[in-house]
Parts: sequence; structure tokens; C-alpha cells
Amino acid sequence: MGRIIALANQKGGVGKTTTAINLAAALASLDRKVLLVDLDPQSNSTSGLGFAKNGEGPTTYDLLRGEPPRSAVRETAFPNLRLVPATRDLVGAEIELVELPDREHRLKQALDGLREDYDYLLVDCPPSLGLLTLNGLCAADEILIPIQCEYFALEGVSDLLETIERVKITLNPMLEIGGVLLTMYDERTNLARQVVEDIRSHFGGKVFRTVIPRSVRLAEAPSFGKPILAYDIRSKGAEAYLNLAGEVLAR
Repeated sequence: MGRIIALANQKGGVGKTTTAINLAAALASLDRKVLLVDLDPQSNSTSGLGFAKNGEGPTTYDLLRGEPPRSAVRETAFPNLRLVPATRDLVGAEIELVELPDREHRLKQALDGLREDYDYLLVDCPPSLGLLTLNGLCAADEILIPIQCEYFALEGVSDLLETIERVKITLNPMLEIGGVLLTMYDERTNLARQVVEDIRSHFGGKVFRTVIPRSVRLAEAPSFGKPILAYDIRSKGAEAYLNLAGEVLAR
């Protein structure tokens, strides 16, 4: 049965979608069957793998509405990696879900039907703590929290941790923090080094050893609809995500 990992941080611009795309690709490159589920109305995981944001066919929105889960799965150009795309329809899903039965578990019901097909199912949650993210947390076995190595890095993380605790108590007692990932690290600045020290002190062993560097190549890759391993496999970003994938496998 595949592990479901939700990538979440209600603070935007922390490298969450970059991590979702590239961790998925790195795990796939290590011969694991991976499904990336785009749960963000911005659809950046979808476009980052070369799909149109307004493409036709079933999407995550349809999964939440009860469509057969395999109908929304798309082949990607990257071996072993599949995608459930998102469109802007997800903007309305939060409103529509309010009236549906068992609204917090709609994604879980869909993904439980796909677990046997994959080793890892990664859910790219939106940068908010709304009903979509709640669905991601209820479906997940664990949560991966990306935190950027910048000032105010821990701002808002306490709200996310409180939400995780409430979800564990009331909706998903099996949910655990699978790891905290440091992103956008610039080794040239004292501030970045201080943030790394603070976060490791705060979260202890939950922090991955791998640190994702600030990288022009990582920033460029989505505009070509490719993960960094397909865009520039020799880059520091590609090396970092392969190392991260190794840590995820080891855990």
C-alpha cells in the first residue's frame, strides 16, 4: 500500500510546489511508482509537469465530487510518474464541499482506491488552511512541511502545527509530521545559516539533513514543464532532490 504524503504550509512562496514536483520525479527516478495529486487551484504542479491549467478531462475537482479515481490519472513524460491535474474549478470546490457528506474525507476516499497502484502518493496542498488542505491532511499518512531559509521563516508554522494536532484528535489519528524541509537556502548569507540553526533547534530530528538551495535552474524548470531532473540533472537542485528522495525512502 502506497504512502500518502501531504506537502503543506499555509505560507506561500516556500517552495512547496517545487518540492512536490521534484520530489515526485526523484522518487520516480529511483524506480518507485509515484502519483502527484495537484490540490492547489493555482495548478502549478499541473503546469510544472507540462499540462495545461485549463485542460480537459477529469481533475482533482472531479475526485472530490466522487468521480472514479483512476479516470483522473494522467501519464507524464517522466517514467514512473503519474499526475492528477488541477484546474481553477478547485476554487469553487471549497464552497461546494461544505454541503457534501463527509466533506473532510472526500480526497481520502478517492486516494484509498489508488494506494495499491503506487508506492508514493504526494498531495500538493494550497497555501491556506481551508477545506482543501484539510482534505489533504485527512487523506495523508504524514505531512512534509517546506520552510524557506528566510526571515519570518517560522511565521505561521505554529498555526499549521495546531491544525495538524486538531486533525489528529478529531479526523485522522494516524497523521504524523514526516519531516521539515529547509528550502531556498543561500549559503552566502549569515541570515540563512541562522535560520537553519533555529529551525533545527525547534524541530530537532524532524528536519531533513538535505537542504534545498536557492537555484536559478530550479526556478526555470517549471516554465519548460519539466522537473529539474529532466531539465538539468547536473544542477545542485537536482542533486538536492535526489538526496531528499533517498532520505524519504530511508524514513
